[in-house]
Amino acid sequence: MNKQVLAGAALVLLGASMFLTRGETFGVGTLFEYYWPSMFLIPLGLFFHWMYFSVTRRRGVGLLVPGGILFTAGVVCQIATLFDAWAFMWPGFILAVAIGLFELYWFGGRQRGLLIPINILGALSIIFFAVFTLGSILSRLSSGGPIVAIVLIAAGAFLMIGRKKSM
Repeated sequence: MNKQVLAGAALVLLGASMFLTRGETFGVGTLFEYYWPSMFLIPLGLFFHWMYFSVTRRRGVGLLVPGGILFTAGVVCQIATLFDAWAFMWPGFILAVAIGLFELYWFGGRQRGLLIPINILGALSIIFFAVFTLGSILSRLSSGGPIVAIVLIAAGAFLMIGRKKSM
C-alpha cells in the first residue's frame, strides 16, 4: 500500500474526528471514546472472517458466527457512538446475531432449520428499528413547535383538498 494513501486516510480520519468532537479537546482518550468499536470489535470480527477464508481454508465454518456478530455489533456501536444514537440503534444487536447465523447458513451446509431463527431475529430487528426510529423522528418533530404543526396541517389539507385524479 502506498504511503501517500495511508497518510491521506490518517488525515481524513483526524479531520473527521475533529469535526465530530465539535471543538472538544482532542487526545488519546477522545480517540478511545469515539472509536473503541473500530479499534476492538470490528477488527476482531474481521479476524474471524480472515481465519475462515484464508487460514482454515473454509473448513471452520463456525468461525463466521462470532465474526459476523462482532463485526455487525462493532458497526452498530460505531454509528451509535459517533451520532449519539443509542436510543434507536440497539436493535442492531439483534440483527448481529441474525447476520452471524446467516453466514453460518450461507457458507455452511445450508441447513434449512437455521432460516427460522435468522428470519425471526431479522424481522424483530427491522420492526424495532422502524418503531424506535419512527418514534424518535416523531418526538423530534413534536418538539419543533408550532412551525412543524402548521406544516403538517398544511400538508394534510393539501392532500385532502388537492386535485383528484380521474379514474
